[in-house]
Parts: sequence; structure tokens; C-alpha cells
Amino acid sequence: VLLCGPVGPKLHELLDDNVFVPPESLQEVDEFHLILEYQAGEEWGRLKAPHANRFIFSHDLSNGAMNMLEVFVSSLEEFQPDLVVLSGLHMMEGQSKELQRKRLLEVVSSISDIPTGIPVHLELASMTNKELMRSIMHQQVFPAVTSLGLNEQELLFLSQAASGPHSSLSSWNGIPDVGMVSDILFWILKEHGRSKSRASDLTRIHFHTLVYHILATVDGHWANQLAAVAAGARVAGTQACATDTIDASRVSLRAPREFMTSHSEAGSKIVINPNEPVAEWHREGISFHFTPVLVCKDPIRTVGLGDAISAEGLFYSEVRPRS
Repeated sequence: VLLCGPVGPKLHELLDDNVFVPPESLQEVDEFHLILEYQAGEEWGRLKAPHANRFIFSHDLSNGAMNMLEVFVSSLEEFQPDLVVLSGLHMMEGQSKELQRKRLLEVVSSISDIPTGIPVHLELASMTNKELMRSIMHQQVFPAVTSLGLNEQELLFLSQAASGPHSSLSSWNGIPDVGMVSDILFWILKEHGRSKSRASDLTRIHFHTLVYHILATVDGHWANQLAAVAAGARVAGTQACATDTIDASRVSLRAPREFMTSHSEAGSKIVINPNEPVAEWHREGISFHFTPVLVCKDPIRTVGLGDAISAEGLFYSEVRPRS
């Protein structure tokens, strides 16, 4: 694994020996993110948390300016990766509009330098700047990547920023509706994904929320989706509970047992079969694979869950050669 990011001395000590860091990525001082996690029912003054959640505060000047972008690109030729994973675009929210626009254009230029045939996955993160999100979508970032990973907050915010399906919804009311999620995923791939009339590389979206995951793929470009989405759901349970395998006594099943596949058109009704829990449906050349998640009752680790889910899903995914 090649890691191109600002790596200070403390972080360097914690990295596995199989993670190679270019000398240009090393810094004298660590950047830091402060994560405050809390359980459902915990109180702060007169406030009581309805759900387990977290605050994240960042002091990360290097990632905010994407300082390691050029180091990353220059390292690829020698390293020759099988897969490229990008993240951190949300860190630019603190920058000026001019710098955001400049760096996004440089991101697209850098991605275009990656040899054809190497899939590029972009992991999104929570944002509040709709203009930056629109820029990521429309300044050719989406068409330049092969795959996206995102959660329910990022999905709805993306639709709100670009006036997509169900964008009038201010927030999800509890568990995100599967049909609504499916509509937005379909819209992203239809508007920004590869088609006969559009020169885009985007053919895959891995969506994850607490109780279920969906893998949406443009037909003809990916295989092994069933195993990929199931593997992502499995690692969500083991990572959160900090166990090597799923411990049935420590997890619960909260996913909807039946749902509609769409609310924008006449969707079909799907009832989950416990013996074959991964459900599959198709819509205009796009395949959807849905899996329930065995949710950890008392999570020990929540930081990095989305990254672990996307990574595991990519590990089990099979990309077909470009024709």
C-alpha cells in the first residue's frame, strides 16, 4: 500500500510495515483530528442524545490545501498500483472559492494522468458547502473517477446541492428509505456515469448507512457485486464491535424486511429472504445489490467505518477491462 498524505512522526510509528510512505509525505509535526464520540442517552447539560454519534474537529492544514496531490501523482509511476483511492476533498471547505476551484481542476488533471485501466475510487465525507459539492460534481471530478463511496448524509446533501431526486427532503427521518436512496443513486449514475453518449468513467457507487448497504453498478463494468456488498456489511459489524468475526450475541438486525425499489417510478416490492439476504434489482442498465447489516449493539469503534466498508467492498469487487 502506498500512502500519500501528510504523515507526522506519531502517525508514522502507528502505520503497518506494509504501508509505504514517500519521503516527500513526511512532516516534522503531525496534523490532528479530534473525535468526540458519545452514546445514545448521554447528557450534556439539558441536552440528551437520541442516537450514538460523534463530533469531529480537524486541525489539518496540509489536507485542507491538498498539499500531497503532486507527491501522490509523481509516486504512481514507480509504485504501479492496481487501485487508486482518493479522499479528503471535503477538507477544502475552509479554503477560498478560488483555491477550491484551482485545486479541483488540478485533481481532475492528476486523475487523468493515472494510466487507463486502473480504477479510481473517491470516498466522500460530510460537507456543508453546497457550492463545493456542486463543483466536485460538475468540474469533471465525478466523470474522472470509476467509483464512489458515501453515506446517507452525503447522498442527500449531494442531491440537495444539485436539485436531484427527493432534494426537498431536509433530512432523513430515521432509517433512510431504500426507494429514495435507490432513486438518488440511479440519478447520479444516469447524470454523471458512463453511457453511450457520455465519456465518463463513473460506473459504481457503494452506499452505506447504519442498517443496510447498496452497491449500484452500470451493467457490463463490474462483477462479484454480491460478495462485495456482503463483505462490506460484514466488516461493518466486526469493525464496530472490535471482533475478528461476527458475534451474534453482540449484533442486531434493524434493516427493513421489505421495501419499494423506487419512488420516482413504479418500483417493485422486495421482501428480504433470510436465507439469501442480498437482494438484487435492475433499472435501465443499472444493477442494485442490497444487503442488511448486522449492527453492533454497543460499538467500540465507529471512526473509519465508512472507509473500512468501502475498502472491503473494493477488495471483493472485480472490475472488467474497458472495451
